[in-house]
Amino acid sequence: MGADKRRVRLSTKGQVVLPKSIRQRRNWEAGASLTIEETAEGVLLKEASLFAPTKLEDVFGMLSYSGAPKSVEEMDASVLTEAKRRHAGG
Repeated sequence: MGADKRRVRLSTKGQVVLPKSIRQRRNWEAGASLTIEETAEGVLLKEASLFAPTKLEDVFGMLSYSGAPKSVEEMDASVLTEAKRRHAGG
């Protein structure tokens, strides 16, 4: 995707209005939360994460399991069984 070289003006309140085509392409609705990064080339807007940053040790083991590890084939069979159960239409 190439850079969109449109010009915008700063409002008297210091606000920038992003062009509608850019907001639509990025699915940024009114009230979207964005982060602002100052770079050597200017200012960078990014969509803010919905979740707080975490470390692996914060989330590892959330679904604890005690027992022998399952093989890939056993996991595939379990997923297939559950998919059939959910789509059985009962």
